[in-house]
Amino acid sequence: MIRVALAVALGGAAGSVLRFLTASWVAAHWPRHFYLGTFTVNVIGCLLIGLLSGLLLLRSDLPLELRSGLIIGVLGGFTTFSSFSLEVLKLFEGGRHNEAFAYLLCSVLGGVAAVWAGFGLARLYQ
Repeated sequence: MIRVALAVALGGAAGSVLRFLTASWVAAHWPRHFYLGTFTVNVIGCLLIGLLSGLLLLRSDLPLELRSGLIIGVLGGFTTFSSFSLEVLKLFEGGRHNEAFAYLLCSVLGGVAAVWAGFGLARLYQ
């Protein structure tokens, strides 16, 4: 278990650096559109988690450390939106449409509301 945790930690560090570099590059090229960096890493992360899940998760011949390090670590550090999107897709594929829509709606609206509430709390202490 410790080897898997280490692989996830190292992958997470790499993913975080990749996120920073990608977002910085996008922001340098399109500074007026600050959100494009996040959008870019989220879409790339979603593409990669779909690809890697399809290629690696069912491959029990590959070490768990490799699979976990790449999917949970690298992509988790790069963007958690990719994990969220994969979970929504799994709910849809499992025929759990109402749950998928509720999860999608609550996550997006809940996330925006939580950010708004966090900013509000921060303003109280300024």
